[in-house]
Amino acid sequence: MATIKFPEISSMATIKVPEISSMATIKVPATVPSPAEDCDQLRKAFQGWGTNERLIISILAHRTAAQRRAIRATYAETYGEELLKSLEDEISGDFERAVLLWTLDPADRDAQLANEALRGWNPSNRVLIEIACTRNSSELFDVRRAYHLRYKRSLEEDVAKHTTGDFRKLLVPLVSSYRYEGIEVSGKLVKSEAKMLHEKITEKAYSHEELIRIFTTRSKAQLIATINHYKNEYGKPINKDLKSDHKNEFLAALRAIIRCTFCPERYLEKVIRLAIKGLGTDENSLTRIITTRAEVDLKAIEAAYYKRNSVPLKQAIKGDTSGDYKAMLTALLGHDDA
Repeated sequence: MATIKFPEISSMATIKVPEISSMATIKVPATVPSPAEDCDQLRKAFQGWGTNERLIISILAHRTAAQRRAIRATYAETYGEELLKSLEDEISGDFERAVLLWTLDPADRDAQLANEALRGWNPSNRVLIEIACTRNSSELFDVRRAYHLRYKRSLEEDVAKHTTGDFRKLLVPLVSSYRYEGIEVSGKLVKSEAKMLHEKITEKAYSHEELIRIFTTRSKAQLIATINHYKNEYGKPINKDLKSDHKNEFLAALRAIIRCTFCPERYLEKVIRLAIKGLGTDENSLTRIITTRAEVDLKAIEAAYYKRNSVPLKQAIKGDTSGDYKAMLTALLGHDDA
């Protein structure tokens, strides 16, 4: 299990914590105790012969990112110790990873996940694409800032260091981009760039600089319009044309960019589905999606999961996990009956 690095609270203070979304699943009490009261209860959870894991869940799983940041700052000031370090000393396993990742600021969490993906880099790893394409431009900018604060080097620098060839050509601009977030679309560009994409894909020039430029720099609205025009003009979805070789991981990466852009909740539903499908559970992937999306769009992912599998996500997770880890994930889904 990868070690969670603890950044200084003060170093993250300049990075804005996003507001909770209407599609979030976490449940925050109508009256929230003060950070000092929460810290006192957390301290009690750590004391004595055993750790009170359910008390930890009842507090941290029901606080927003801004509230968790305030708890960490108050805890450090009151007890002279980073809350994450106290948690690490008291809990373990998949439960520990879920709690530690959840307690981090969102940008700092993504920086941690990106660094883990790079240090264990392999071409089938889609975590960088997931982060770059399901966060908006401001959020991705904050991830780059958090990464720089944590590791004293840029995310782009580490992507270039740990990847090679076509993946380096694709991923460096993808994580560096600051895409336009508006709804305006250029019809002229839609036609010319759909034609360009079709030409390069037909030529199997999948890593051509123009193809990569379109995929990594165009706004979501522009890219969606271009890909829709591609289907209308050439009679086939672009993802179908990018499946000429099912074993080609670079083509799979391009398809992942398109899926994350078009319908992120369906892409993330598939990550969860594969994580709990068959024998054994991919706890890292399951934990990553639940902790990163519980304040963002986990309701939409839940709906996509039910539509695809005819089973509620809560039920699927409860059937594939156990103990405090199960309780933490289901609490983040908005349920406390694990």
